[in-house]
Parts: sequence; C-alpha cells; structure tokens
Amino acid sequence: MVVLIATAALALFGIGLTIAGRPPGRELTIAVGVVVALLAVQAVIAAARVFGGVTLPETGTFLIYLGVSVCVLPIALQWASADENSRWGGAVVAVAAGGTAVAVLRLQGLWAAAGG
Repeated sequence: MVVLIATAALALFGIGLTIAGRPPGRELTIAVGVVVALLAVQAVIAAARVFGGVTLPETGTFLIYLGVSVCVLPIALQWASADENSRWGGAVVAVAAGGTAVAVLRLQGLWAAAGG
C-alpha cells in the first residue's frame, strides 16, 4: 500500500511540475529516487520469498513485473531530464509512475492469488 501511495504522489508531483511549466530538477530526481528505493525493497523481499519457497500461479510473470516495476522510473527520469529546458519532463515521470502503479497492483493480485 505504501508503494502505491508513493507512486500516486509521484504522479501528482509530475503533473504539478508540468502544469507549472517547470523543467525537471533536483526535487523530481529525489522523489523518483525515494520511490525507486521503496520499489527495490519490495522487490528484494518478494524475490527472497519466491525463491524461498512461496508458490505462485505465475512465477515467471510475477518476477518480470517485479523487475519492470524497479526499472521503469529510472529510465523515465533519464528521458525526462534529457532536455533540461523542457517543461514536459514531469509528465513523462507522471506517466511512468502511473504505469508502475499498475505493475504494483498486478504484483499484489498475483501474490494474493497465491495466498501470500
């Protein structure tokens, strides 16, 4: 739940930056870093449990979503920061945060299907 709230807050922050017409800066980089750190902790815990014996109906799909959830935001931040004067960087991160939230929801659904 914490990760979903963090991704939603990041998406809103990105939208706010875009509406304000501000290019991505240090504050967006820090916000993405915090969310990615939460995602990485989630990924390490979930992977340890999966490799420790938890049986999932779709283990391969779960592990792919787990990896993608950690990789999307850093890539989006690089793309958003490519043009330092563009006001659309926040929108790029907002879309990536929304996509990451969907991946996290899918992870939760797969985990719940396993009874974990």
